[in-house]
Amino acid sequence: MELSLEVIAFLMSVAFVAGTIDAMAGGGGLLTIPALLAVGVPPVSAIATNKLQSAMGTTGAVVAFARKGHIDFRRFALPAFAAFVGSACGAWLLQRLDPSFLGGIIPVLLIAMAGYFVLAPRMSEDDRHHRIGPFALAGVIGAIGVYDGFFGPGTGSFMTTALVVLGGLGVVRATAQTKYFNLASNLAAVAVMISGGHVLWTAGLAMAVANILGGQIGAHLAMRFGGRAVRPVLVTICFALTVKLLSDPTNPLRVAVAGLVASWTA
Repeated sequence: MELSLEVIAFLMSVAFVAGTIDAMAGGGGLLTIPALLAVGVPPVSAIATNKLQSAMGTTGAVVAFARKGHIDFRRFALPAFAAFVGSACGAWLLQRLDPSFLGGIIPVLLIAMAGYFVLAPRMSEDDRHHRIGPFALAGVIGAIGVYDGFFGPGTGSFMTTALVVLGGLGVVRATAQTKYFNLASNLAAVAVMISGGHVLWTAGLAMAVANILGGQIGAHLAMRFGGRAVRPVLVTICFALTVKLLSDPTNPLRVAVAGLVASWTA
């Protein structure tokens, strides 16, 4: 699939904002996946291309957090491995679903993720006593990894919430560890997607450059200010892009709803 320079420039600008937001609070995929879909990229290729650019952007964020000593690679190696395995399974499942089903469910998932960002409780900046052991935490992170490989947006926030609520970490340390888990899950999903031939390399690599720059800025902002200010912007943009997707008369969800309405009014 060929994309014009104007479209690639638009996708790069979205990826830059998404990388900044993702490093601060997670959820950057809420911007990049709808943007890819909005320019006509098929659902599986949109998710695959997003994984490529996200993996590279997450690598930059991991480096930034690691340099400041916020990531404990040894302590959280097991959950990272669980995220890798879970994501590979999710990506495998994604490639075996009907694309029309994905086109209909993605707007629903986006709205659900935006609702999560609206309703999720404010998290503490301070470390606390953990509530579950390493194996249970690995199970939780592995389950989230399945979702990440299958779709992705909101994964960082789910993992951060799990680390704060169950792992006892403060929000900045939890955000840093989440980048470690995200990197593992993204690499697994990218490997599976590449083997299936679904990645758009030109768009993905261009978006990756922008995402890396945004991720560096976002990581520094997260360490200094946290991610509280990101939620309103993320939710607003997410709803706007969802409306854009549903404005397409051929969107399977819109067609299905129109069919139901027609049958009720007949």
